Amino acid sequence: MATSMGRCLASGRVEIVRLTDRQPFITADGSSIRELAGIPSGNASQQSLAEATVPPGGETVEHFHRTTEEIYVFVGGEGRMRLGEQEADVRRGDTVVIPPGVKHKLWNPGPEPLVLLCCCAPPYCDEDTVLLA
Repeated sequence: MATSMGRCLASGRVEIVRLTDRQPFITADGSSIRELAGIPSGNASQQSLAEATVPPGGETVEHFHRTTEEIYVFVGGEGRMRLGEQEADVRRGDTVVIPPGVKHKLWNPGPEPLVLLCCCAPPYCDEDTVLLA
């Protein structure tokens, strides 16, 4: 039985993942990521969920994923996103779906970190990421 608080293990114990306990790492596109669920964490096998941060003045490398569909949910800051050939401003409360094979990039020209939750299915892996710069 799954709960909104975590994953219920076969033993009946709920595993709670605390963002503050996750160490950030840098992905192939240059984002700072803290994984909450996924294969490296050992708590999900069909998808992954991570908090990504683009620092003030920062940007990601334009890229696409061969097989992964992503959903970005912006939870802090303001920035700009390119999806395919279109660009738009993004901010807290916005959600963007990124189909496999579609190039994308984020910029943060603002003074605050641009923070988003990124859900990937199948789970994120560097090998599925094609950098365009």
